[in-house]
Amino acid sequence: MGTKLWHPFADMSAVQGNELVIASGEGAYVTDEAGRRYLDATAGLWYCNIGHGRRELADAAAAQIGKIAAYSTFGNFATRPTLDLAERIAELAPMDDAVVFFTSGGSDSVDTAVKIVQRYWSLQGKPNKNLIFTRNKAYHGMHMAGTSLAGIEANRTGFTSLLDSVVRVAWDDADDLISELDRLGPDRVAAFFCEPIIGAGGVFAPPPGYLEKVRSACRERGVLFVADEVISGYGRTGHWFASDRWELDPDLILSAKGLTSGYLPMGAVLVSGAVAEPFWSRGGVFRHGYTYSGHATAAAVALANLDVLAREKLVQRVLDLEPVLAMALRPLMGSELVVEVRAGVGLLAAVQLAPEAVAADVTLAPRVLAGLRERGVLTRLLADTSIQVSPAFVVTASDIALLATAIAETLAELGSPVAIPVNIGDVDLLPEQTRDDTEAGWGSNVAATDEWYQANRPPHHRD
Repeated sequence: MGTKLWHPFADMSAVQGNELVIASGEGAYVTDEAGRRYLDATAGLWYCNIGHGRRELADAAAAQIGKIAAYSTFGNFATRPTLDLAERIAELAPMDDAVVFFTSGGSDSVDTAVKIVQRYWSLQGKPNKNLIFTRNKAYHGMHMAGTSLAGIEANRTGFTSLLDSVVRVAWDDADDLISELDRLGPDRVAAFFCEPIIGAGGVFAPPPGYLEKVRSACRERGVLFVADEVISGYGRTGHWFASDRWELDPDLILSAKGLTSGYLPMGAVLVSGAVAEPFWSRGGVFRHGYTYSGHATAAAVALANLDVLAREKLVQRVLDLEPVLAMALRPLMGSELVVEVRAGVGLLAAVQLAPEAVAADVTLAPRVLAGLRERGVLTRLLADTSIQVSPAFVVTASDIALLATAIAETLAELGSPVAIPVNIGDVDLLPEQTRDDTEAGWGSNVAATDEWYQANRPPHHRD
């Protein structure tokens, strides 16, 4: 049978004999066992925010393992790194009196939040308030609850016994959410799960005013607002949380990935004081948790990771590179194989391949990825056949230029040339950091950046 590893999200008949074995990584790059170096355009799976090969995190793990690697946090047990990390995250949380429930990853965080929401309303004497709203295109992990919430139809196909209390609404139409809330009645709706910027569904930024409108609608109707920031949390949008950027004041935040930059598996659900209050004041056991909730070594690594993000000002760097990435990818719209470039929110972007071209030639998408790999770039296709772009925060302007050029050359090789500027790699054109006095007036303040994005958002986002 060849490999004994059953790869996630893979056609194992195609994987046989074709594994690319990654041996090491440094910064925004990884190297395979044959010694070939690649730009990691996806930061693993959206997670390696601080870049690969950080000795500081390895040292933090070793030091903690030398004391005690892990211990249960059930009941009243705790370890010092776990307590310290909870305090650190609560300080960063864009919500009042936050508390933190640790998980082993993003999918765990989704399932945990579903249980917290349902239990919360039960404690409030409203057990029938159990419907959960989510959006088309949404991705909320692959556990049972997350699969049920998925707005990506393919991820639900073939599975039975999923949650039947889920209502899906349009991803970009606040009025659709409001209409469904009012039709079903707020007394039946527990929560709205919302990625501030859709990730695996194709990197779709919210239309202007969308998040403000849906957040207000939930607040006015007594529906909990759950921000799924498994991808966007810990700096990916140029703020510690996307909830900061859009001033969401959520009731719960789901997080993972960037919490440890993938150096060890860990997730966390941030819960506002108002939602946590009945659990903490009325007694009774919340019968939920994981073997590795608050794992001591993972917590020590997370603390070191947050230290790096803060000390090197990497979250600010994301905001600085936001327009650089958007400008570098924009010319790709000149290709007949590209129908849209979605960029302009942090270090998140997608290059949308023409659906009709992909449908007409089943080899097209694999050939695009193979062409990029030949040019030293590793990435993947998202649910809507768009090329994922989400590099580590340490990526440079030159790296971004390399990425854009590799995509352009690959498209040209497939018969659809793109007019990429000859000086795209020029540091003067793509500076390492942008400032308020740059040509387009991009600045490090959110208002200016969002104004630029709204003025230049792709046609799919226009009214």
